[in-house]
Amino acid sequence: MVETKVNKAEIIEEAVQSLLSQKIDTAAHIISSRYPFRPNQRVNRSYSILEKAMTFYRDGFIDRYTGDKLVHPAILRILSLSCPNEFPYQKHWKLNETHIAYWELMPTIDHITPIALGGKDNMDNWITTSMLHNSIKSSWTLEQLNWVIQKEGNIEQWDGLTSLFFALIQNNSEYLKDSYVKSWYQASVKVFQK
Repeated sequence: MVETKVNKAEIIEEAVQSLLSQKIDTAAHIISSRYPFRPNQRVNRSYSILEKAMTFYRDGFIDRYTGDKLVHPAILRILSLSCPNEFPYQKHWKLNETHIAYWELMPTIDHITPIALGGKDNMDNWITTSMLHNSIKSSWTLEQLNWVIQKEGNIEQWDGLTSLFFALIQNNSEYLKDSYVKSWYQASVKVFQK
């Protein structure tokens, strides 16, 4: 059976035609039954670094909305610690104070089906994307954006520079004095060295 796409503009047109005929109850019924209001639910979400590492590993450090390569978060932080003027970081990610790579290459978790639209907050509904694409997607569905999920990456071919992250730590354990880098190191060892 082929599912036909609902033309939402036509639903609104039908409701407005009912209003023109002074049939407010009919217009209300058309909207409530065929294009209902769904208020956004505010849900505070917090993922452990281990859960993030597991998701990024599973997806092969690929932005699953674009297929673009993403970079291990601790690599970006180490660059900012080492080259603060050339690769600045600001804790609130202000665009005029933070290198754009944090938006374009930093992996994050997104909900395929938004929580606000009834999606579950679990790994089956989590997907890796960049901070930029997470911001663009917001609480929209893939269908609303005409996006499709790209195939996960092959961790053997692209590991988000995780192997270089391990090499950096091995060469200079001073990086572990940064709590963010240390947390990512501990989680990455658990996930990558199973």
